[in-house]
Amino acid sequence: MSGVVVHLPSGSGGADGGEPYGDAVTLRLGPGQVARFGRGSASTPVELRLADAAISRLAGEIRATDDHWQLTNHSGTHSYLVENPEGAGEYLRVPPRRVGAPVPFEFSRVVLPTRGDLTVSFQVFAPDHVYLDPDATGAPWGGRTVTAYSLDESATYFLVLVALCEPRLRDQSRVAVPTTPQIVERLRGHVTGGALTARAVSSHIDYLAEEKLRLGGLDAREPGKGERRNGKREEIVGLALRFGLVREEHLALLPSLSGGGGRERQRPR
Repeated sequence: MSGVVVHLPSGSGGADGGEPYGDAVTLRLGPGQVARFGRGSASTPVELRLADAAISRLAGEIRATDDHWQLTNHSGTHSYLVENPEGAGEYLRVPPRRVGAPVPFEFSRVVLPTRGDLTVSFQVFAPDHVYLDPDATGAPWGGRTVTAYSLDESATYFLVLVALCEPRLRDQSRVAVPTTPQIVERLRGHVTGGALTARAVSSHIDYLAEEKLRLGGLDAREPGKGERRNGKREEIVGLALRFGLVREEHLALLPSLSGGGGRERQRPR
């Protein structure tokens, strides 16, 4: 896909007289084209009209390029958020008066601050990301480049890693990293992970931190270091999600949420 698609869902444009404002609007922008958004006026026309007193007449603009899009914030006081609904709570903040901030997400939600109860937001679908063909990248000089984090997705330690990351992948808010008993319970009934003990789970976590992800500065095996163990778990999850080592598709490796006698949890977003 070349260019971007901008979509304002019905009722997402704020409130006009206390009621959700606006019909759905979809814009298609080719490379170099611009769409402006804000409250608008007769002298300041905009392609996306957002009805809230806290939003400027000309709040900002979207510019499409060949392989991504840029966001300009015309507000002198408010920052805008660009969220990645398909990520683990990823977002970027575009500060006031920032011009042409590049957005790296393929699917984004732009959120503007308001004084009302209704959220003002719209969606932007960017061009598909292009990747190099791994078979076409030879190594003409010296040895081959090694993988920074070599993880076997069929290994039990990777299953434990997915269980650690699961709450963050299913909910964009920051939630506590699962404890060892919670991981044991989560993997109960799994073909290979169902027989894991608490000690085995702790060993896999230490192996991930010390050998696979090579985290330094935290020793989870010192007696009386519960806070350090929690810190190590946080660091493991943070690194795995930042670098995409664990993604939403990996949740399929875990037992069904509706099974095992437990209550059904939230589905991935």
